Amino acid sequence: MANNKTMYQEKFCTPEEAAKHVKTGDFIDYGFFNGKPVAFDRALAARKAELKDVVIQSCVTLLPVPEVVLKDPLGEAFTYHDVHFSPLTRIMQSKGAQNIYYAPPVLGESEMYSCPHDSASGKLGVQLRDVMALRTAPMDSEGFFNFGLSNSCTYEQAINAKVLIIEENGNMPNALGGAKEKIHISQVDYIIREDTPLGESPLKEPSDIDREIAKHVLEHIEDGCCVQLGIGGMPNALGKLISQTDLKDLGGHTEMLSDAYVDMFESGRMTGMKKTFDKGKIVYTFALGSSRLYDFVNNNDALASYNVSYSNHPINLAKIDKLISINQALKVDIYSQISAENSDFRQISGNGGMLDFVQGAYWSKGGKSLICLPSSYEDKNGELVSNILPIMPLGTTVTVPRQTVHMIVTEFGCANMKGASTWSRAERLIEIAHPAFREDLIRFAQTNRIWRRSSKIA
Repeated sequence: MANNKTMYQEKFCTPEEAAKHVKTGDFIDYGFFNGKPVAFDRALAARKAELKDVVIQSCVTLLPVPEVVLKDPLGEAFTYHDVHFSPLTRIMQSKGAQNIYYAPPVLGESEMYSCPHDSASGKLGVQLRDVMALRTAPMDSEGFFNFGLSNSCTYEQAINAKVLIIEENGNMPNALGGAKEKIHISQVDYIIREDTPLGESPLKEPSDIDREIAKHVLEHIEDGCCVQLGIGGMPNALGKLISQTDLKDLGGHTEMLSDAYVDMFESGRMTGMKKTFDKGKIVYTFALGSSRLYDFVNNNDALASYNVSYSNHPINLAKIDKLISINQALKVDIYSQISAENSDFRQISGNGGMLDFVQGAYWSKGGKSLICLPSSYEDKNGELVSNILPIMPLGTTVTVPRQTVHMIVTEFGCANMKGASTWSRAERLIEIAHPAFREDLIRFAQTNRIWRRSSKIA
C-alpha cells in the first residue's frame, strides 16, 4: 500500500483539474463556514458555460464571495443553498442574485441528511452527494486532514460523497477532538492548495440594551453551570460580563464557539471541572469569530471539536447538569412563538441548532433555556417598533413553537412560559415589552379573548 507521501503526490492536482469532475445535474457540498473552498469554487465558476442544474450547498457564507454566485447570479448553471444565512448571503441576495435559497435544517440531525441509508434508524438521506469540496488544515505526519473550524456534519458528508476534494490551507487551525474532526488521505480523491485568509465574523459591539439583557441572564448562572451561547452582540456582552464576575468552574458545551468563550476561559471562570462529562473540555462543533478566536482554537487541549450529532443531540444535552442555553431571537408574538430567522418573507439568519438546545437545556437537571431579544428597535425612519407582536407578520416562520419555549428575556426582565396558559403568557410578555406598546398588546389580547387582567398589570 502506498505511503501517505506517495498518495499525496498522486492525488495533488490543480483546481481546474479537480473542477472537471463536476457534471451537469450534480449536487455538491461545500464545506461549512470557513470550510468553504476558494480555489475550487473559482475553477468551478469558470465552467459555467459547460454546466446546468448544479446545486451547491454550504452554511454561513463568509468572504470571499462565492464565484458561483458572482459569475452566475441568474442561476443559469448554479443554484446556491445556504443552510444558515449570513450578512454576506443577504447582501448577495439584495444585490440581485437570484440563485440563492435557504435550506432549513435541524442542525443536530444534519449528519443524517447526507447518509445514503442509516440501517440503525432506517432513515434515508434527503440528497446523495456527488461531490464534496472543503477547506482543511494541511495534511499532518500521519496523513490526516483536520477540519479545523468546522466539524459539524463534515465527516459524514465527506465519506458519503462520490468524489471528495480537499483544499488544504495553511491558515486553518488544527482543532483537537472530540470526534470526527479529521479525515485520512486514503479517503480523499483529490487535493488542491489555496492559502487565502480565513473569513472572520466581525465582533458586534454590544449595545446598552444588550448589556441590560445580559444582566438579566446573568441572574440565572451560578457556579458550576455549563454555558451555551449563540451568535450576536448580547452573547459577547455576556461573555465579557461573566469574565468580570467571581463565578467559579463554569463549563462550556455549545454549537458555536465564539470570542466570548475566550474571555470566559482566559479569565479563569470557565474551567469545566464540574461538568458531568467531557470534564475540563469546552465542547463545540464549529468556531466563528475573530483571528484571536482562531488562534485560541489551534492545538488547544482545553477544547474538543465534535460532530454535530454529539454536540447538539438533545439527549446528550439533557445529560449535562445545569446547562444554561442562551440564544437570540428576532421576534416573539403574544402566543410566545419565536422567530429567529426571517421576517416578511426576507431570510435574515437561520434556525441552526436553536431547537436542539432549547429542548436539551430544559431537560437538563437544573438547566434552563433563555431566548433573548431587545423589546423594540428603531426603523430606518427613526420610528420605534416592537419586537413583541400581536401576531407574526405574513411570511415570517416560527423557529421555536410556543409549547417548547422556556424563558424569554428582554431589557425589561425575564418571563417563564412553561406551563402557562395563553392569557398568562400574554401577560408575562406584556410585562417585558417596551412600555410604549403594552396597551396595544393588551387591547389585541382582549379582542382575541386570550386576556384575563390580573393584579400584575394595572
